[in-house]
Amino acid sequence: MSEVQATTWKPQVNPWIIAVTVSLAAFMEVLDSSIANVALPHIAGGLGVSNDESTWVLTSYLMSNAIVLPLSGYMVATLGRKRFFLACIALFTLSSFVCGAATSLGMLLLFRVLQGAFGGGLQPMAQSILADSFPVDKRGVAFSVYGITAVCAPAIGPTLGGWLTDNYSWRWVFYINIPVGILAILLVQQLIEDPPYLSRLRQAARKFDFLGFSLLTVGVAALQIALDKGQEDDWFGSTFITTLIVTAAVGLTALILWEWFQKTPIVDVHLFKGFNFAAANVMFFVVGMILFSSTVLMPQFLQTLMGYTAQTAGLVLSAGALVLLATMPLVGQLTSKVQARYLLAVGWVGLLIGMYVSSHWVNLYVSFGSATWVRILQFIPLGFVFVPLNVAGYIGLAPEKTNAAAGLMNFTRNIGQSVGTSAVTTLIARRSQYHQSVLAEHSASGGFDAAIQSLTTQLAQAGMSVYDAGQQALGRMYGIVQAQAATLAYVDVFWLLAAFSAVMLFCSFLLKANKPGGGANVSAH
Repeated sequence: MSEVQATTWKPQVNPWIIAVTVSLAAFMEVLDSSIANVALPHIAGGLGVSNDESTWVLTSYLMSNAIVLPLSGYMVATLGRKRFFLACIALFTLSSFVCGAATSLGMLLLFRVLQGAFGGGLQPMAQSILADSFPVDKRGVAFSVYGITAVCAPAIGPTLGGWLTDNYSWRWVFYINIPVGILAILLVQQLIEDPPYLSRLRQAARKFDFLGFSLLTVGVAALQIALDKGQEDDWFGSTFITTLIVTAAVGLTALILWEWFQKTPIVDVHLFKGFNFAAANVMFFVVGMILFSSTVLMPQFLQTLMGYTAQTAGLVLSAGALVLLATMPLVGQLTSKVQARYLLAVGWVGLLIGMYVSSHWVNLYVSFGSATWVRILQFIPLGFVFVPLNVAGYIGLAPEKTNAAAGLMNFTRNIGQSVGTSAVTTLIARRSQYHQSVLAEHSASGGFDAAIQSLTTQLAQAGMSVYDAGQQALGRMYGIVQAQAATLAYVDVFWLLAAFSAVMLFCSFLLKANKPGGGANVSAH
């Protein structure tokens, strides 16, 4: 398909209606990656399993989801994009129903694997449909609509999940997908069509790459399990985790080498020869890492150290998402006037400032209002990163590569989310131990002893025995030391996220320039 043909094709339906339709389906899938987090204790209690076992509800979903994402290009070439998209929505909705109806952990895990697998095609399909439905000069605005789903859903998920679990049952975090899925199926069936070049892709015979798929499955599964269980099993101190990491490294390396020489690869690794696409994937990895890291850090700090409920902590996250609803369309408009790399630079500067401010915000006396404003400050720059990054990633790509490119970009972002979640969990635990040891050295002082003696006296005057008052005072002071050590660990992590943002700021200027407003070099669409 020539570049002229690609740009002259237009969908019969208003592209903004298409944008809302496909974003609805993508929102449903992204929401499911975080909505079950706060329901895990309820799931564990309802199914009679431990809290550790219940975490597999998250891992199984992320693992199967990540495996399917790079397969999007092959599935579109085999089934057609509309048919594949409809199948994903229908089967995702069905698997959501059976997840809610599960009566044992084994059943729930099986259905979550299916849910993650069928949901894996929704994000890249939504992204590629938007890329084909809008002209080049409007594509940034279109991606801003999709960006709302990808960025806001993880923030809204914990709040919605907490509300459903507290007021109804954990099963409703899955049942809520059913009406949304049915509506999405009806809209996609009526409104979405495949562009002409996709029929050519379907006519080309493609053999299924069984070895490539096997290497992808083994590598991603091993990596996801290692990331999820690493901190719990002490990482390389565990033979099990070490084996998984080696398996993941060997499997994914072998996958790249194998796919490089295949005529019909299931994962098109040749896309990474394009500098912009490769750089965009690196940035998507870091975006996923920062987005999910901060989404984990904020509620964890507020719940464990500040005593917030899951629903109240979720409200802090949701405030940032609501502000992003207003900024995303603005950024989309700016992509038609300003080069994507310059908008990216603004976004990374904003994230750098947001994480820097967060490192100073973290203390044990922060108010709900202050926490909310800090979250808003963290979230506003994400629009300036996510939207132009989608635009930059497609620079120079042929139209038939759109679906495979979308799958790989979403894959790297999802892996970044998994790595970010595991990394911050590990860093919080390790840095808390370090800071606790440092603070303990300073506890051998007259001031510390005087504080314990004063507290002991107060407790004794309240009616406790002198011995019990002394033990209680010592325990309370130790709790204060632990809380302060954990707080300092959060400061360290926010500093690290700020450093990553600074590196990405520099890298954004290395991207190729595009022509805002519809230059031919933006993408071969």
